[in-house]
Amino acid sequence: MNAFDAAFAIVVGNEGGYSNNPEDPGNWTAGKIGVGELRGTKFGISAAAFPTLDIAALNLEDAKHIYRSRYWIPISADNLPDLLAILLFDAAVNDGPFRAATFLQAAVGAAEDGLIGPETIRATTHALARIGLARLCGEVSARRLLFTTKLPDWRVFGEGWAERLSYLPFAATAALNGKPFSLP
Repeated sequence: MNAFDAAFAIVVGNEGGYSNNPEDPGNWTAGKIGVGELRGTKFGISAAAFPTLDIAALNLEDAKHIYRSRYWIPISADNLPDLLAILLFDAAVNDGPFRAATFLQAAVGAAEDGLIGPETIRATTHALARIGLARLCGEVSARRLLFTTKLPDWRVFGEGWAERLSYLPFAATAALNGKPFSLP
């Protein structure tokens, strides 16, 4: 399985089908609880990120197109090692491509401009040679976890987010090796 298909399968598996939880700011078109219209989330595509989209009618192919164009391509995932690309893709989906890029940039010592371009790719290549893929993935994930603990809805969703970050590298490795991954 290629890295994008693996990443897409993992995200859709984590995000699931249609959800309309009024306690989730992402389900509201304004991105704040009680503000705008409660349209929900489907396959991880939220009303907050796509306020004019008919979320309930979204199909899997359209979701895949959105994920590739709005999250995978902006983080230059095709220019990164597959495992790192999947971790950053998940971060881009949940925290935005800009924030995902800054997690990587901070970990590799590149300018934190939110754009993964040639400078960030060079710094990533040097970091991989210096500390290896596992350590770099760990540093990116740690930065993401620290960021999420400061979000106002950590109290409601934090345990699930922390669990997801903990098993994500295992799910990505299994998917890249063509093996199923499931939590007990």
